[in-house]
Amino acid sequence: MKFLTATVSAIALTISTGAAVADTVTILAADLPPMVYSDGSGREAEIVTQVMQHCGHDVNYVVQPFTRHWATYEGGTGDAVMTVPLGMPMDGAQSAPYIAYQNGVSYLASIGSDFGALDDLAGLSIAAFEGASGILPGLSDAQGSFGSYREMADQETQSKLLFGGRVDGILGDGMLFAAYAASLRDAGSSAGVDASQQLEFRAIFEPSNYAMNFRDPDMSVAFDRCFSELEANGTIAAINTKWIDKYRDTLADNYLSM
Repeated sequence: MKFLTATVSAIALTISTGAAVADTVTILAADLPPMVYSDGSGREAEIVTQVMQHCGHDVNYVVQPFTRHWATYEGGTGDAVMTVPLGMPMDGAQSAPYIAYQNGVSYLASIGSDFGALDDLAGLSIAAFEGASGILPGLSDAQGSFGSYREMADQETQSKLLFGGRVDGILGDGMLFAAYAASLRDAGSSAGVDASQQLEFRAIFEPSNYAMNFRDPDMSVAFDRCFSELEANGTIAAINTKWIDKYRDTLADNYLSM
């Protein structure tokens, strides 16, 4: 197995015509811990790395803020881009889904509620990630029923709002929120909030599937084949379980029903 190189700088690649392909593939990735960290590790990065290595390629990650990585790819940088919503207009050939995010509501266990749908959040103070109302099904219609609603890009601030009692719930991917909450716990008193409070997560939305886009259509076909082989032998499930288990105290069995 070839050694993975994970850097945040782009490198020039030359892809010859015909069946030959570059040994190292540059992939634009979003900085979304614990899915993708700046060093090219994380749940999603591990899946993509394993699939590409199974196909015989090393990976060079160019990690940027979410959505900027799409624009950088569209501007001509890199051989592929990850975390692309299915059907999103994007240069290149789109793969089949390779990962699912699980959106829902995260809240303090002390609330004592067991939320099962958006309607259960009526009257509560809710925060969500930037652009959530245009992405999460039904949210644009439901937000008028909330006591208050705000969207923000900074998930650390979201965490502090929840631990500080300034909002009742956070809408977004449960694992992403659990990771930011864990980082606040690790910070201790310097976090400025009591991050030791127990969190709960409920998956009130269907999982969101994401695909890769490759400039080379043949590479997209190969990616799907290699992913299917690793899914069949249990590699993909093992990666997902390993990462979900890191945040099991918050997610329980509510994340992708795992």
